[in-house]
Amino acid sequence: MKRGDLYRVRRPSGDPKKARVFVVVSRTAFIAVTFPTVVCAPVYSRRRGLATEVNVGVDEGLKQESAVLCDVLDSLPKSQLTDYVGTLSPAKLVALKTSLRIALALE
Repeated sequence: MKRGDLYRVRRPSGDPKKARVFVVVSRTAFIAVTFPTVVCAPVYSRRRGLATEVNVGVDEGLKQESAVLCDVLDSLPKSQLTDYVGTLSPAKLVALKTSLRIALALE
């Protein structure tokens, strides 16, 4: 498991969908420790063109064009991240970093 990996989570808490894809956004050094959770951002098929979204799709293992919503972060147990979908390219990882900075208002 590493930053930028996409996983389908079955029955995510508080989500009306049966499954939702999430992107791991925790730093890789944190993922390697024994802490049981990681920070993730959900993927939605509805895209609004916001600077806090990263467009993803078939190249990342998804069925349709979608967006990673960096404004909506969640801490998920690593044990729920078992259905691997794909990974972000280096260019998408840069876009993810930029979108997270905007979403969290970091300089």
